[in-house]
Amino acid sequence: MRALLFERFGVENLRVVDVETPRPGPHDVLVRVEAAGVNPIDYATVTGARSARPMPHIPGVEFAGFVEAVGDHVSGLKTGDRVTIYKNLFDGSCDMCLSGQEMFCRAGGTIGVDSNGGYAEYALVPARNAMPVGDRVSWELAASLPVGALTAYHALRLAGVSPGELVVVVGASGNTGMFAVQLAKMMGARVVAITSKQWLRDLGADEVVDIDNAKPVIERITGGSMADVVVDPLGSETMSKSIKLLGINGRIVTFGALTGGELRLSIREIYSKQIRLIGATGGTRRELLDLIKLANEGKLKVKVWRKYSLDQGVEALSNLFSRERDGRIMITP
Repeated sequence: MRALLFERFGVENLRVVDVETPRPGPHDVLVRVEAAGVNPIDYATVTGARSARPMPHIPGVEFAGFVEAVGDHVSGLKTGDRVTIYKNLFDGSCDMCLSGQEMFCRAGGTIGVDSNGGYAEYALVPARNAMPVGDRVSWELAASLPVGALTAYHALRLAGVSPGELVVVVGASGNTGMFAVQLAKMMGARVVAITSKQWLRDLGADEVVDIDNAKPVIERITGGSMADVVVDPLGSETMSKSIKLLGINGRIVTFGALTGGELRLSIREIYSKQIRLIGATGGTRRELLDLIKLANEGKLKVKVWRKYSLDQGVEALSNLFSRERDGRIMITP
């Protein structure tokens, strides 16, 4: 099979090679990859910011495709099934797994980081990580559920979004932001998208504004009480501004540090308004099932900017942080 891999860290070291197609073990499935998303975690893996194994390594955390072959002990899946892939490796028996928090499995890891991923014609995954999706779900959406949608959904649930609340989504045109807007709206919230991209209105945003002009917009909507929840996955560049958009008892939830991981906070600002700062990581299989149901019902959308072949993998990863990017980047093996 053809695969996009690297032997040394660095985007420039990605290359397409012919490797042996893996064979499923007793509890595995082989997936013919139809679409794979490009995410910051992939960039971090390729550049060495995260440890990768095995080496040489095939990255690609987020992908979907057809089941090509199943192991001897696999039940519930068959050749030809359309599946998306839960990215977290888990044993199903530790205390974290038994409490429904598979992303914290004591023996776990991440497909595409701690095992070969989806930037290839075929990918081998544990059968329990392959989750069926319906025929009406596009491959681009199916491949966006395990990271883009799941990360946003888990964060909103941790923030406890309630109907009628005002949710502000920073970086709303990004991989997770576009789903945070849609899901917050489904939860009954009013949504302000922090971005310059007006297409977020088509996904449910009530207002679209840049962060430096957001305060008067939020004051107008709330009558001065400000936001109930802010979703900010961008990091130190925006976090201080995001906190200022919150009202009394507001919650800010974060799951990324793209613009930096260190932050100076005003402790007085936190306690005087009883602000809660919430960290979110990944999501559970149960939550991914919720998203698959929404996708099967036609309630989720994804905006794709560009699709690249495996041979264009260097360009795909290099464009992840381009100012021109206007939606998702996908690799279609």
